Amino acid sequence: MIAYFLLVHRYPAQFKRLFIAIYAPGNLYVVHVDKSSGTELAKDIATFLSPYQGVEILEAEDALWGGYSLVDAELRGMERLLEMNDRWTHYINLSGQDFPLKSQDYIRQFFAANPGKQFIRALDQRKERPDTMNRVSHLFVEENGKMTATGVPRRYPTGDTPFIGTQWKAVTRSFCEFVCNDVRADRFKTFYRRSFIADEAFFQTVLMNHAGQGEVMNDDLRMIDWVPDGKIKLRPRNFGSADIVALRRSPDLFARKFDAAEDRHVLSLLEAHLKTPAATNYVPIAALAALPAAA
Repeated sequence: MIAYFLLVHRYPAQFKRLFIAIYAPGNLYVVHVDKSSGTELAKDIATFLSPYQGVEILEAEDALWGGYSLVDAELRGMERLLEMNDRWTHYINLSGQDFPLKSQDYIRQFFAANPGKQFIRALDQRKERPDTMNRVSHLFVEENGKMTATGVPRRYPTGDTPFIGTQWKAVTRSFCEFVCNDVRADRFKTFYRRSFIADEAFFQTVLMNHAGQGEVMNDDLRMIDWVPDGKIKLRPRNFGSADIVALRRSPDLFARKFDAAEDRHVLSLLEAHLKTPAATNYVPIAALAALPAAA
């Protein structure tokens, strides 16, 4: 059984296609609709989801890009999924502009063949992404719907190592329990609340600074094409119909991102792909390279 957490802030019609593509009886789903998206979108999503079993809508809060509010939303989503039942084994987060490349049968087979593994990108931030250390070396304030860089320096917690990756992950229930409930995660919650783009670092850092969480794979199981984008440096390019061959051949479970306003047909092609043997029958491939064990 898989537990999904979905972040939605626009494109309700596209979200509905995503949800139908990942829905399977027995799985659990918690959906967070960004409060800033307005009541009409929230009502539309709630009406659409009402017939489905195992689905809940999380209380809406603002989820600001770059802010800890994204981490907070995800922690609340994890907590609610843990409360819903004790039978699910893996947690996956998605945005409303993602789409699966494999069926739910395939995904269940995949995790059954890879028990105890944490699929998340995690790099030693000081060694491999020193250009991003400003995100944690100075205080940031999330307030009134914007992020403010205070310019006030601060020290990273002594004895801990900062890690960085992407927002996306497929992790075990046991890690969700740890990050939500274990007091050893609290210092990171306090520290990252005043950082920048915490959703790309908080979970990695908690995981990699505490041994015993299982084998950590430097892979988030997403097909993403990163392209330059000014000060942010990189952003995910929108996939279109011209990418369908690569999308079909990808070993990843999901891809991001898509914009149906630009290319609606690519989603139709993927919906057809999900019914093919390549997307429904899991065949083990070479083991993914594991990161060094946490200290």
